[in-house]
Amino acid sequence: MGRAPVVLTSPIFVCGVLAWPPLLEKIVGAEAMERLRPALAPGLVLTCNRGQPFALPGLAPGQGAVTGLLVSDPVAQERLRFVATALHAPEAQGVVVTQDGRSVAAQVWCGPPGPAPWEPQAWAAGSGDVMRFAVAEILSQRDWRPAEDLAATLTMVLARAAARVTARQGVPANLRSATLAEEVETLACETLHAGFFLTLGYRLRHPRFEGRLSPVLRREVFVATDAALVLPYDPRRDRVLLVEQFRMGPYGRGDPRPWMLEPVAGRIDAGETPEAAARRECREEAGLDLRRLEKISTHYCTPGYSTEVFHLFLGLCDLPDLAIGLGGLDTEQEDIRSHVIGFDQAMALLDSGEANNGPLVLSLIWLQRERARLRASA
Repeated sequence: MGRAPVVLTSPIFVCGVLAWPPLLEKIVGAEAMERLRPALAPGLVLTCNRGQPFALPGLAPGQGAVTGLLVSDPVAQERLRFVATALHAPEAQGVVVTQDGRSVAAQVWCGPPGPAPWEPQAWAAGSGDVMRFAVAEILSQRDWRPAEDLAATLTMVLARAAARVTARQGVPANLRSATLAEEVETLACETLHAGFFLTLGYRLRHPRFEGRLSPVLRREVFVATDAALVLPYDPRRDRVLLVEQFRMGPYGRGDPRPWMLEPVAGRIDAGETPEAAARRECREEAGLDLRRLEKISTHYCTPGYSTEVFHLFLGLCDLPDLAIGLGGLDTEQEDIRSHVIGFDQAMALLDSGEANNGPLVLSLIWLQRERARLRASA
């Protein structure tokens, strides 16, 4: 689907998040940045809800004035409108004052007012990088995907962007090559699929171990979010909790029994730590409050074609009830059954092959190694 025709309209007044220079330049381009005009919205202040770090700040009555920029270039306006729509920002009309004192009618996109003042430096430090990656993904689909469609999957766009920021932390390279990603020569990158999930196609060359560049390679990658997984364990009673649910991977492969036994698992949302996501998912899927988390590993699950990273934990808790329970969020159409079983029965699942997904196998083997320590300190 192509873009709507570019139509010259009244100027757009950008302020707050959309006026952050690294983000605004990505949206409108370097040349358009040079033609922007400073302006003020008197009698207003920018406010936010600090529990929503990726929502645009809102305008509220207050002393002083909100500073911003007027955008008149029609192409830049269209790009701003596309991004603002994808970010759930409603359009409003207002009057701003230019540097020469003229009052100008302008369009503006802001979020709803919040209880706290919006602090640009704190926002840029905490959310700026994620928003830059999110806007880059939004703009990459501008030529063929409606902004309203992107708005419906904004949570996933932001979660993928947050995973990109997390990926930059890196890990040691004591045995493996210390060659950096910037030495890979990317010749082309195109979006092959964009919906709830994203698939990219690359043409690239990478350094080989002998020192030369590889031939041009065509590769596809499934761009996923990071996920938090936790195996709840009661060290006093020596029990674990497993969840069971229908899974599309086994079903799509043709597995006759596509219901899987797994640790509790879920997507890490933008602005959320792996530990917070693990605790949240235990409450949502199993009604559990964890006493403590022990990290098992952080690892790529299928690095040959997917960006997905698992943050795997053991969660210490009380599991007094051996009954099967039902859980999950109705809003996400989750249908989850939980099983509380003893350690020996859990290990028997490894021997029989009924434990047949990586996170469950790895977490049970880790528990076997650490069980004596955990029980001694219970």
